[in-house]
Amino acid sequence: MTKILLICSAGMSTSFMVEKMKKASKDKNIETDILAIPDAKANEYVGKVDIVLLGPQVKYLLPSMKELFKDTPVTVIDMMSYGTMNGEKVLEDALKLLKGE
Repeated sequence: MTKILLICSAGMSTSFMVEKMKKASKDKNIETDILAIPDAKANEYVGKVDIVLLGPQVKYLLPSMKELFKDTPVTVIDMMSYGTMNGEKVLEDALKLLKGE
């Protein structure tokens, strides 16, 4: 099971993205555990997830989140995919990053 963590400032819009990603995951028969949290709780998930995705609105956190999560891939969700709530594309991008593509 792939554990994906989405981080934003309040967790509202990323909650919608999580639901879209979960649906895409189910449709593709991929086992995932996807969760959205506010950035203030990030330290509680260090070492517990496979990949961290930042909402575009908190891309300024990228350096500090990379430092916090050290060996875990951390990236910013593509603004177009986020803006259109394309959960399938965000899921695909996350899985590609995990595979090193």
